[in-house]
This record gives sequence, C-alpha cells and structure tokens, in this order.
Amino acid sequence: MRSWSRWSWRCSPALEAWVEEARRRAAEEAVRAVGNGDVVGLGSGRTVVYAVEQLARRVKTENLKVSCIPSSYQILLEALKVGLPTSSLYEHPELDITLDGADEVDAELNLTKGGGGALTREKILASNSKRYLVIVDGRKLVERLGSTKPIPLEVLPFAAPALKRRLERVFGRAELREGSGKLGPVLTDNGNFILDVYTGPLENPWEVEERMRKLPGVLEVGLFLGMAHEVYVGFKEGVKKLSRG
Repeated sequence: MRSWSRWSWRCSPALEAWVEEARRRAAEEAVRAVGNGDVVGLGSGRTVVYAVEQLARRVKTENLKVSCIPSSYQILLEALKVGLPTSSLYEHPELDITLDGADEVDAELNLTKGGGGALTREKILASNSKRYLVIVDGRKLVERLGSTKPIPLEVLPFAAPALKRRLERVFGRAELREGSGKLGPVLTDNGNFILDVYTGPLENPWEVEERMRKLPGVLEVGLFLGMAHEVYVGFKEGVKKLSRG
C-alpha cells in the first residue's frame, strides 16, 4: 500500500510560492497523454484551466484533432476562449480521456472533489472515460480523505434543510455553501445546492459514500473512489506520475 509519509517534506510552506507553477507543469504532463482524435472530458476549476491552455497549445502547434466535453460553463467558456472544439455526451457518450483536478488524493488514489461545485458532471465524465487523469499539486496528498476538506454533496434545494439536519446528526457539521460576490447559496450548473459535510478523516470512505448516497435528495457525493487511473502531482522539484494498482 502506498504511503504519503515520505512525501510530507515536499508539502511544506516553502512550496507555497511554487504551487501555481507546479500545477502548470503537472497539467502539461497530463495533457501529453491526449492522442490525436481523442474525445476529451474536461473537469472544472483553476487547475483544469491550465490543462485547457496546454491542450489548446498542442492543437495549434501539432495540428492535434480533439473533441472536448466540458463539465461546467466555466470550462466551456475557457475552452471556447482558446479555440478548443467542444462537443457533448449526445455526440460522444464514451470518452477516451478526462482531465480533472481534485481537492484531496489519498494513497490509493481515491479523491475528494467538488470544491468548484461541478462534482456531478465531473463524475459522469469520469465514469464514462476509458482513462481518468487527475492533476494536483503536492499539498493535495492526504493520508485519509476528509482530513483537510469537507465532503461536498450536490442536493436538491427542496431537500437541503432536512438533509443538513440529518447529516449534522451523524457527522456534526454540515454547511450550505454560500456564494462569494453574490447573496445566497451557490447554484451548481444543474441548478442545485451544495452541502459541505465536515467529516474529519475517513477510515472507510466507501461506507460513508454509500450512507450519504442513500439519503433522499442527495444527487451526488464528492467522493471519487476507485476512479482515477493516473494522478499527476506537481512539486517544486518537478512532476510525479502515480498510477492505480
């Protein structure tokens, strides 16, 4: 079993100034896995923006042919801005590869995701991809999921108050995610709410995911378990590629 203990020194505060460059380098390495003619799923968030930029560069310099399926309006607009051709699951229900970020990665390459609120669409793309590649910086490596981030749930607005109450009974703290720059709750691209559940470190994320998914009104859980094929981790010193199994 892989352990992060020998990596901990790499995630020191001294790395902070290198985080953005580390993400760019990791994105560049991951984008090299995209082949000519591939249908490419695109997750959401700042790290994926770097992947979009690198992919657009390959399209222009190598005449690479791709069809991109964005998971959110944010990434759709980024893709259009740099001239990437976009498509949808209607045209391409199976994807060759998906490029995504993550909020946490454990030693078995399980993920916490949903900081950007696109977890449901991201999980749909990931589950319909032949290869699911994740791009992070070294700070995202954790021994257990839930150690540094809450577990996001996409929920029906109608059910949100009742779900918040039930989740707090089990986990102690659940918060409706509020928008920044606007009043009121964050709305996902599907028009739903996000509940952030502060579980603390999870001994059994599979069991927690199953319990959460069973609650009526929960549409998706931000635990991506056994899904990532490869994780590209950016450090100050370079990029480390981790593979499942």
